[in-house]
Amino acid sequence: MTEVIITRTDTDSKARYAARVEGIAEEGELTISKVSPTLIIADHTLAPDSMRGMGVARQLVDRLIADARAAGQRIVPLCPYVRAQAEKHREDWADVIQW
Repeated sequence: MTEVIITRTDTDSKARYAARVEGIAEEGELTISKVSPTLIIADHTLAPDSMRGMGVARQLVDRLIADARAAGQRIVPLCPYVRAQAEKHREDWADVIQW
């Protein structure tokens, strides 16, 4: 699997995960909205064409799940990609996905 470096930046009401791969100028991203300290909404996931097939979007979602789990948060999967992954992992992610 391609090495992906993921960073997170936060504001009071939003957060953005950025994914970088060495040798590729573009970034992948996953954005969230913070509803409360315990509830967040996964808004949007993007892996540019230059990163397709590298598992970048999946790694962004995995990081989101891990961070939410560590913070005791629930995620509303508004983003179609996050929703599709949540459906695939319904049992494993039941503690963090808010349907």
